Amino acid sequence: MQQILASNSWWSLLQSHGGFKAFFLGRRQLFFDSVSSVCSDNPQLSRDDVVVLPKPPPARAQRKLSELECPAEDLTEFIRRNFPFTTRRALFSSLFVYSVFHPSRYLSVLNAYAAHALGDPTVTLEEVTPQVFQSGSLFPTEERIAELFEKNTYSVVNIFDVTLRPQLNLTGAVEVPEGNGSGVVWDEQGHIVTNYHVIGNALARKAKIGETVARVNILASEGIQKNFEGRLIGADRFKDLAVLKVEASEDLLRPIKVGQSTSLKVGQQCLAIGNPFGFDHTLTVGVISGLNRDIFSQTGVTIGGGIQTDAAINPGNSGGPLLDSKGGLIGINTAIFTQTGTSAGVGFAIPSYTITKIVPQLIQFGKVVRAGLNLDIAPDAVATQLNVRNGALVLQVPANSLAAKAGIIPITRGFAGNIILGDIIVAVDGKKVKSKAELDRLLDEYSAGDTVLLKLQRGSENLELPIMLEEKS
Repeated sequence: MQQILASNSWWSLLQSHGGFKAFFLGRRQLFFDSVSSVCSDNPQLSRDDVVVLPKPPPARAQRKLSELECPAEDLTEFIRRNFPFTTRRALFSSLFVYSVFHPSRYLSVLNAYAAHALGDPTVTLEEVTPQVFQSGSLFPTEERIAELFEKNTYSVVNIFDVTLRPQLNLTGAVEVPEGNGSGVVWDEQGHIVTNYHVIGNALARKAKIGETVARVNILASEGIQKNFEGRLIGADRFKDLAVLKVEASEDLLRPIKVGQSTSLKVGQQCLAIGNPFGFDHTLTVGVISGLNRDIFSQTGVTIGGGIQTDAAINPGNSGGPLLDSKGGLIGINTAIFTQTGTSAGVGFAIPSYTITKIVPQLIQFGKVVRAGLNLDIAPDAVATQLNVRNGALVLQVPANSLAAKAGIIPITRGFAGNIILGDIIVAVDGKKVKSKAELDRLLDEYSAGDTVLLKLQRGSENLELPIMLEEKS
């Protein structure tokens, strides 16, 4: 066993008892005795506990006992200087025993370090508080955007489908159902315009005209949201538009100003106001990034003539207004192109040109009276299989219809059962038709009773045939 010298604290005790005796002390015994003496608040050793040595210890061990007092701020240094253990295991063990038997001393060391690390008593609050400068006036562009928002935000409402309720998830966040969206005040009679899919869950349950399908929150001038029942007036799935009505006072109803969407240019500024994720009256700013886009609506139909924008549009923005730089309504936000469910910089809005045609009909009739040819057009996939690459192939023509009286021929079968192609509509009033969807978009520009000139391809012949449009069934 390796032999080591006892600590100088014992050396003082030995002197008080007088004399030395030859005796060797093991390292392990010395460790526990040393830690016990250090950890004791008032150490006292009996004569039997005294360890005698064969010769006086070196000068290093003859330091005064007062010099060995453990400084509270550095226990490790104290043990290192006064207990020359030969292994790290012994040092770590001493620290552990010290903390177990005397936690008050251990905590005092930590408190001393914490007090030193958590503050600087040499400074005052005034010295570390920076000076706050006034922001000053806004730039002209910022001032204009702020004014547009303040002017139009009262025309934007928050709409909640009555068949859905927000839910609180385990993290404490409120999950906003898909049926929560936005809308705009259309007139002083309380008509509210929004998307069909915002109240789609209620409409799927065969809601009737006049039935309450949503809760509508209108922002008052004092900043308070006032709640009203939204009764169904009319809805059009093909254009993803719906009209509700609320019984609110005229001072709350601030109709939005409708702008012109036919003169838009790519690159011009636009603003979107809505309630994304339930955060009411949120403004985002962007530019018109595309025109005449096909919008694949949540109602399952394709809407032509859509406006594309990079203004952030998220769930909850649906039904809200897209404004031009003068504050005019140029579109109703309806869809986003995304793979994550949030804005990816590509949003779409139904143009005001379409809105001004559909909404008045929904208010008056509760539905849209569409002009059409009252005949069946073959789906594009069927037309492609029959080698029709351009135009709308006529599939069926009802008897006694205006199309039948005008002489339009559908697909027929020969004596051998072979298919004989009928007429292919390739243009309407000189506007080219490339597919069934394009024919529908062109006919949307007309009203029932209007006469159009169809250009037909019949075999190897090209014909022009005038026909009056009927109400589309």
